[in-house]
Amino acid sequence: MDNTALLSTQAFFEHAPCALVVMAPDGTLVRCNQTLADWLGYDSATLHAMSFDQLLPADGRVFLLTHWGPLLNMQGSISEVKIALRHRDGRKLPMLLSGVRRESDDGIRYHLALFSALESTSSGKAALEAMQRAEEMLAQKIEAESALQRAQAELAAAYQEVQRRAVFSEQMVAIASHDLKNPLTAIQMAASMLKRDLPNDRARRLLAGIDNSTERALRMIVDLLDFASVRLGPGMTIRRERVDLVRAVDYSISELKVAFPDAQIRHYARGRRVVQVDPDRLQQLIGNLVANGVAYGDLRYPITLTTDFSDDGAVVSVHNHGAAIDDALLPTLFEPMTRGSDCQDTVRSVGLGLFIVKKIAEAHGGSVSMCSDEVLGTRFEVWLG
Repeated sequence: MDNTALLSTQAFFEHAPCALVVMAPDGTLVRCNQTLADWLGYDSATLHAMSFDQLLPADGRVFLLTHWGPLLNMQGSISEVKIALRHRDGRKLPMLLSGVRRESDDGIRYHLALFSALESTSSGKAALEAMQRAEEMLAQKIEAESALQRAQAELAAAYQEVQRRAVFSEQMVAIASHDLKNPLTAIQMAASMLKRDLPNDRARRLLAGIDNSTERALRMIVDLLDFASVRLGPGMTIRRERVDLVRAVDYSISELKVAFPDAQIRHYARGRRVVQVDPDRLQQLIGNLVANGVAYGDLRYPITLTTDFSDDGAVVSVHNHGAAIDDALLPTLFEPMTRGSDCQDTVRSVGLGLFIVKKIAEAHGGSVSMCSDEVLGTRFEVWLG
């Protein structure tokens, strides 16, 4: 039932041509309409604070206990029982009482309709029909609310199941990534040793390819393990050390030039300072941002890293030329499994790079921002606190 229908039902109940009462077995007035308040001369708040027997004269209370009260309990309904209610000024108002006994989740309730005995019989019948219609609409409302509660319970159960499956999947990713890291590390070490010992250039090139592919796979596994740690474990962990930031960035670039031989990578330092950062996480952060630039940038132009310092901390930025990032991606750019495009190549990984960059920055008490333009290119700026 929609809101308009519910409001219509409420208005009908309050201003029905008869007095309507919902009463608990102990006589408490659970609900009564404005018509009853008007007939008896009470305001609504005062009336709701009273019990039904307070509205009866002394003989009426006896009649309730000995006649129509037990009859209503035994047969479930009564019709046109003559009673009197006391007006606020003390006079008695003759009434005809009809009622039904209902059982609901809230317990037993008596639904009563009272008609003025001074009105014509036809008016009383019309009021009874109105009461029946009101009861039907109330029953529809109760059924609609029950259906809504059932739907909410089903949705909650479905959500819990989806959450359970998601956690299980992330646990499997963490386990598989951990188990793959050791054999890949062993393959990389063996390839590096063989590359030094073999004189054959072709064999060295093949081993270099194995080494580079293994390095890429290891970077993907490290990202997956960090993702699992953020989602399932204690979060991104860091171990701060005193680090010459410019030297650390230069060292990262020297390794990245080997990993990405087709890219021109350069570094500009605006000053020099020792900062408290995790050097391994710093290298991972720079590697992910440079890999992102290699994947989505125009390699005819260099990828430029800049380090800068202020009283609040240090800033590392990575800039590349190329197509601007689509505005539709901006709200979720730093979320896991987000890619800058649907294109595939050997550089792109599992879509966790920028997510890991953000978490590393936050673990250092910092943040990451991005600006992208067709003419000026794309710049990621990481502030480390």
